Amino acid sequence: MEQLDGIAIDRIIEMAWEDRTTFEAIHFQFGLKEQEVIDLMRREMKPSSFRMWRARVQGRKTKHEKLRTFEKGRFKCSRQKSISNNSVSKR
Repeated sequence: MEQLDGIAIDRIIEMAWEDRTTFEAIHFQFGLKEQEVIDLMRREMKPSSFRMWRARVQGRKTKHEKLRTFEKGRFKCSRQKSISNNSVSKR
């Protein structure tokens, strides 16, 4: 954890706040286990922000690979195939 630069720490915090980014994804990309992410968040955030994040993440199924209800991939909007080049196609 000591070899992480400011940009990597910012990205880990961003990923930890995202609902659909799992702790396993953070471990795969940065090599940090769930407890190490929690320790990093505790160290880098204000105490009130850390408590808010812990309350939000605790028990959230989307933060753990094994608890997710879907097998692969990610959520896909029903209209996603009609969206291309950042604009919605005319219907």
